[in-house]
Amino acid sequence: MKKTVSVMAAVLTAALVFQSGNVQAGSISDINKQLNQLNNQSQSAKQEKEDAAAQKQQAQHYKNKTMQHLKLVLEQLNDVSEQLTRVAVDIENTEDNLRKTKREIQEATDRIAAREKTLESRVRLMYTDGTVSYLDVLLSSTSFNDFITRIDSIKMIVDQDQFLLDEHKKDKALVVSKKKELDAQYAYAKSLYTIKQDVKKQLDAKEEEKQRLIASYNERIIEADEISEESDQMLVQIAGKRSALLQQKNKLQAEQAARAARARAAAAAAAAKRSSGSTAAASSYMGGSGVLAMPVSGYRLSSGYGPRTHPISGQVGKMHTGIDLAAPQGTDIHAAEGGVVIVAEWWSGYGNTVVIDHGNGLWTLYGHIRNGGIKVRTGQTVKRGEKIAEVGSTGNSTGPHCHFEVRENNSPVNPWNYL
Repeated sequence: MKKTVSVMAAVLTAALVFQSGNVQAGSISDINKQLNQLNNQSQSAKQEKEDAAAQKQQAQHYKNKTMQHLKLVLEQLNDVSEQLTRVAVDIENTEDNLRKTKREIQEATDRIAAREKTLESRVRLMYTDGTVSYLDVLLSSTSFNDFITRIDSIKMIVDQDQFLLDEHKKDKALVVSKKKELDAQYAYAKSLYTIKQDVKKQLDAKEEEKQRLIASYNERIIEADEISEESDQMLVQIAGKRSALLQQKNKLQAEQAARAARARAAAAAAAAKRSSGSTAAASSYMGGSGVLAMPVSGYRLSSGYGPRTHPISGQVGKMHTGIDLAAPQGTDIHAAEGGVVIVAEWWSGYGNTVVIDHGNGLWTLYGHIRNGGIKVRTGQTVKRGEKIAEVGSTGNSTGPHCHFEVRENNSPVNPWNYL
């Protein structure tokens, strides 16, 4: 789309250069034809500008929507990262428990082995001579009570050894069971960690995708702004050319009227009258040493000409190409000097705008006019001090005021040099 506008701008510029050579010798019919061509070109430029504005609005909408999705993805990423941290801690704790359990199993196994050796040696000793050893112990009793006591002692020794053996077996089985349980927990934690990692990869991919989309929408917004700027430049060129054609047309019409008047009246009187009128018209702009009238009465200067911090974007050092005359909504705006209206419509960040061509490459611009507040039309001739609009706050504006610019050959200059 931008390429189309650039090509159109080049073609338009060439057409304007070509046409400028024909205006001087052209007839009113030729001028009307060129004016129609300019109107068509102006409509095309406006359409391109409207399309660019729609593209920018659409891109901004999807950018905002994608930013919301990206915010949600980032929140999910934070949650997953926290979960991964907790899982990693759980895995570390599980590994510590496994190491502890392994030590307990080894210690229990060592104790069981030692006791089994003790029991084995004891059994070997007791049964070296078969049952004689127990009989010897019993038969060596000195009394019946001693005999009973020795029987209880032998039974206690055997029961104690069996109890110890049973307890160690239970401990070993418990430790083995615990190890299996920890192994299962460890496997689960690892599987959970894998799942979280997979989810994080998916969210990372989504974040990258959203960032790419936002970058592409930003490019579309920048492109739309560039298209709007080029369209505005084309509209300015068209407006200037249209003003020149209208002035040439008025001149030709005046010459035709003068010739008709000379046929109906005395040549000398008609010539003197025309000369007097021409002199007055030619001096109307140059009168007063070239000083322009203040377009708004009872204003408050809210921003001067030159670099400043932009009140909306916050950009430092942004060039302010005019002066801002703050006044209540609906306050009258007057033409700073007589001339031909070349713009009377919405104009980019200026909002509703009027531009007047005063001749000799000097223009004045009146911006941020309220909706319905433009009181002149394109091609209309206005006088110094004539009401042309009403103060508003349209376009890029923070409150009701008139943005007033003075341009020399379409380049902004300090208005205070003319006021």
